[in-house]
Amino acid sequence: QLQLVESGGGLVQPGGSLRLSCAASGFTWRYFAIGWFRQAPGKEREGVSCISASGETTYYADSVKGRFTISRDNAKNTVYLQMNSLNPVDTAIYYCARRAYGTCSLGAIGYTAWGQGTQVTVSS
Repeated sequence: QLQLVESGGGLVQPGGSLRLSCAASGFTWRYFAIGWFRQAPGKEREGVSCISASGETTYYADSVKGRFTISRDNAKNTVYLQMNSLNPVDTAIYYCARRAYGTCSLGAIGYTAWGQGTQVTVSS
C-alpha cells in the first residue's frame, strides 16, 4: 500500500529551525520526484520545494530560497526538509507528495500521492 508519512512539525519561535521528514512505503521510491507543499489557513496550497528522483535537481519557492534545504536518502526512503530562519508567515500544514515523474515541479499537477500533513507553527 502506497503511503507517505510526514513528521517533524511543531511549534517554534521566529528565527528557529525544524526538520521535516517524509517517509515513504509501498512503491519504488527512487523513480519518483518528491515535493513539499504547504497550506496556511485561508490560503491556497503552495509548492515549497521539490527534489528529483536522482536527487541532482532541487527547486525552491522564492519565499524559502536560502532558508530551506531539501534532501533525500534513498536507502531510507525518506525526504527531508530542513527549515531555518523560520518566521510566522511559514506557519502552515506541510505536505509531502510523490510526483508521477522523476523530474521536479512546484505545481501540484502531476503529484499523485499525498501524505496527511504535519503542522508547523512559528510564533513567539
